[in-house]
Amino acid sequence: MIIIMGHGAKEDEIRGVVMRLEEKGFKTHLSQGVERTIIGAIGDKTRLGGMALEALPGVESVVAILQPYKMASRSFKQEDTVIRIGDVEIGGGAVQVMAGPCAVESKEQLFQAAEQVKACGANLLRGGAYKPRTSPYSFQGMAEAGLKLLAEAREKYGLLIVTEVMDSRTLPLVADYADIIQVGTRNMQNFYLLRELGSVDKPILLKRGLSSTIEEWLMSAEYILSSGNPNVILCERGIRTFENYTRNTLDISAVPVVKHLSHLPVIVDPSHGLGKWKFVNPMACSAVAAGADGLLIEVHPNPAEALCDGAQSLTPENFALLMKRLAPVAEAVGRRIG
Repeated sequence: MIIIMGHGAKEDEIRGVVMRLEEKGFKTHLSQGVERTIIGAIGDKTRLGGMALEALPGVESVVAILQPYKMASRSFKQEDTVIRIGDVEIGGGAVQVMAGPCAVESKEQLFQAAEQVKACGANLLRGGAYKPRTSPYSFQGMAEAGLKLLAEAREKYGLLIVTEVMDSRTLPLVADYADIIQVGTRNMQNFYLLRELGSVDKPILLKRGLSSTIEEWLMSAEYILSSGNPNVILCERGIRTFENYTRNTLDISAVPVVKHLSHLPVIVDPSHGLGKWKFVNPMACSAVAAGADGLLIEVHPNPAEALCDGAQSLTPENFALLMKRLAPVAEAVGRRIG
């Protein structure tokens, strides 16, 4: 449930409500807006006994949150969450582009990609040091050596780093290097890992599962939020359907739906959603038009020689073309690139 404090409620009144709730065994979370303070209370309502929260000083109303995801819902927080990392904002007026190779393969490959995406206007470099692959014989990534190269690229080109964590064992190491920690589609319902991410002081980019509903996706975000980390970015990356011409079916409709249901920022990964580079640019433009807060784009200096997902990777030339096309689309919906 949420407790809406009255306009002008005093700090001691807010603290008093929080104290009473915690005495009853509730976990509480404050959302302080310009005009209202909202207290989210998570726990069994029967613990309240006969206590009338509406009678406490400063309380305006008490509202039950009907959705199973509490902290991720618009009922809990009506204004959009904006995640700030240095000078970069995700969820604000800018559409952030995260671009780079699917996997870190070498210093030369990574640095070429970083230089090119930076020159085109991207603020974040994506690159996998650990790669979950369907086949155990496929390239699995460079592990810590790849993380070190990403850190070098960040230092040289001034790009924030987005990279994937595979499990709880490698989480401390990845957290030491990453600016944003990505949870891949296969780990979206790795609930133990999600709880661990709740105690990490880094934004989490949570990809939608291969066959997950929107509610399941938001419930996974709830694990991270309820464990203490408020900085979750949702990523639509395509779902599995009966269609097999593309790698997945990119669910653009998920963007406005999730933004209606949740305050969390939403980005789109058209590279994995389509699996074919020639469709990435039009679907990226569609995602921005639908209200996406960002894009995750695979860019490789030489896709034909990529060790991972070359068929869906843009060349630097095609990425530059995409960035030019995105600007007027973003402007048309009241946003800007970067």
